[in-house]
Amino acid sequence: MPGGAALIAIDRIFLHERTGAAALNSLAAAGRAVRDPARIFCVMDHIVDTRPGRDDRTLMPGGQAFITETRAAAKAAGLTLFDVTDPDQGIVHVVSPELGIVLPGATLIAPDSHTCTQGALGALAWGIGSSEAEHAMATGTLRVAHPGTMRVTFAGALVPGVTPKDMILTLIARHGAGGGKGHAIEFAGEAVTALDMEARMTLCNMATEFAAMIGMIAPDETVFAWLKGRRYAPNGAQWDAAVTHWRALAGDPGAAFDAEITIDAATIEPMISWGTSPEHSIGISGAVPADAPERPCAYMGLERGQPLAGLPIDAAFIGSCTNSRLSDLRRAAALLERRRVAHGIKALCVPGSSAVKRAAEAEGLDRIFVEAGFEWRESGCSMCFYAGGESFAPGSRVISSTNRNFEGRQGPGIRTHIASPEMVAASAIAGCIADPRELMR
Repeated sequence: MPGGAALIAIDRIFLHERTGAAALNSLAAAGRAVRDPARIFCVMDHIVDTRPGRDDRTLMPGGQAFITETRAAAKAAGLTLFDVTDPDQGIVHVVSPELGIVLPGATLIAPDSHTCTQGALGALAWGIGSSEAEHAMATGTLRVAHPGTMRVTFAGALVPGVTPKDMILTLIARHGAGGGKGHAIEFAGEAVTALDMEARMTLCNMATEFAAMIGMIAPDETVFAWLKGRRYAPNGAQWDAAVTHWRALAGDPGAAFDAEITIDAATIEPMISWGTSPEHSIGISGAVPADAPERPCAYMGLERGQPLAGLPIDAAFIGSCTNSRLSDLRRAAALLERRRVAHGIKALCVPGSSAVKRAAEAEGLDRIFVEAGFEWRESGCSMCFYAGGESFAPGSRVISSTNRNFEGRQGPGIRTHIASPEMVAASAIAGCIADPRELMR
């Protein structure tokens, strides 16, 4: 039951350059040491430049200091650092799973709200603030309020052309951006267990947009097969023992939850946001609701009852911790191959990690993106959010595979429509918001 709190052990802590130096320097100034440096990892991802040939310089005013100070503080504390030019650099929620740092049953925290992404592997992973990071680094523990429990079941099977991004946007649109507040959510049902590992990460990534503390999926054979052989995963006899333990982590068949939501997966269609919250989302065949609030309509330049299909766009962005993994890029590239981005559209693709970038290039995906008219970038958070650095032209209408669309999220006056990578690719080709299933046919 929710209420009260517990002091729990923290297995893994991730830092990034936007807040990492502040937490580490504050800890040092207080005369406290990092309790166990081997459990803490630091990555350059949030404000690094993603243009080819990058170095410590950034387009964000003062951004270089964030990078150099975090590097110095991480090295002084003896932490594992994935630096700007490190072959393992990338977005924290992409790097951690691909290296096997996050494991089923582990507790993992980071000063980033999308840490819940890693619940896809059966971990308890959530975002924290810098002061909580300091406490956890110094003590190896964190005081956590007991959340309520919620099970969200996607029953049945998805129809072709529908993605996990559409699943989570459907949940938020139907039940509100605050629908999961105060809860730890378990995603379940046939449509969830049928997802591959990277698709599960997309689903869990946006649990925070539902106001949930944690979004997770019970670990199963899909998780175990995906983790085996990764650098930080157990191996040999330890692997066998770990899998035996992990198999026991799934909940009891008759487990009771404080709240239950069930969605028929067959009713989901490709989703697109129309307003300034993920809850302002509709199926591609729909229109802005007749009772839509005035402010988001005004900001987005839309009218009540207006369809989104066919709405002209200025730019398209594929990236972020939600949809920048290899499988995301493969699906987008499949639609872009032998096609061209519409005239006047600025289009970017930013892989989620340097490893994803290398794998995509080995498959020739980079050539497909470039030949279609996309810029091909180095890995990082890039234009998922605006931190005073790179942005689109003021007032641009952007279709984006990111997770947030509040006012100014991608830059001053930018109007962001969040969608799957497939819809971003299809819309870039059409020059307007478009149903990707038309190209799939």
